[in-house]
Amino acid sequence: MKIFVPPIKSQGIKTKLVPWIKDVIPKNINGTWIEPFMGTGVVAFNIKPNKAILCDTNPHLINFYNEIKNNIINPNIVRHYLEEEGNKLLTIEDYYYEVRNRFNENHNPLDFLFINRAGFNGMIRFNKKGGHNVPFCKKPNRFAKSYVTKIVNQVDNIQKIIMSGDYSFLNQDFQRTIEVAGKEDIIYCDPPYIDRYVDYYNGWNENDENSLNRLLSNFNGKFILSTWHSNKYRDNEYLKTIWKKFNLLTKEHFYHLGGSQSNRNSMLEALILNHEVDSNIKEKKTIKQIVLFDEPQSTPISSKLTKQQNITFNT
Repeated sequence: MKIFVPPIKSQGIKTKLVPWIKDVIPKNINGTWIEPFMGTGVVAFNIKPNKAILCDTNPHLINFYNEIKNNIINPNIVRHYLEEEGNKLLTIEDYYYEVRNRFNENHNPLDFLFINRAGFNGMIRFNKKGGHNVPFCKKPNRFAKSYVTKIVNQVDNIQKIIMSGDYSFLNQDFQRTIEVAGKEDIIYCDPPYIDRYVDYYNGWNENDENSLNRLLSNFNGKFILSTWHSNKYRDNEYLKTIWKKFNLLTKEHFYHLGGSQSNRNSMLEALILNHEVDSNIKEKKTIKQIVLFDEPQSTPISSKLTKQQNITFNT
């Protein structure tokens, strides 16, 4: 399947997990597709529902996609901007930091795109005062012609998807978003992973995880929650407690969280569901969590996983 990659990057982006997530989504969405933790938007943009409410507490993500929706940002504007700013990056020392300071003062969505794509390792990180503080990737030629074209194509693809449906982008917290959902709606949650590194506008703690659990437990419609199950060091203990009554699917995934190959570690990803998946989905069987946690330690992770699909990333 073709995957539409969004122009905004972040660590933990679900690009390579989209086919897996898409397989467990009910085929007919009669209500609204709702995401309380929109992030880059990669899941929604590949599900392509007729109606979507995409929310996040990071106002810069919401502003960026609202400007694409309103055609204030479009492919031609992005090309002109990146070519001009990219040339300055080549010739002016510390120009990345000049743009970063400018963004922290004025919050221009195009500057947000620039620092997102020229920052270190695709990180989105802000300090306690709300200032973007990701360092430069140290590649002055970052915005070469081919790379600019790639980003422009991403903007073009995502704008077409947004304009083809009824999409709302709202800067609000997950509590408010979930509370307005109806029983015909489908909620997809991708919160910051509890007890993991938080690369997000706001942090995430035990109170947040418990609050999310209460809201989803009381939701009358269908939901899908992305989280982590385990890695070679430890397990996600919350799956054994507050999430244990729901169904669970797992899949191995690699995250590269640093500048060296040694930091590329596998993690067992989890999808928590309050509904059964389609029985026709090959090797996508819903399992109860206690079964997975009670498996002998000698059982290889790969035996719990689903087969990979052939994926084309549409840039």
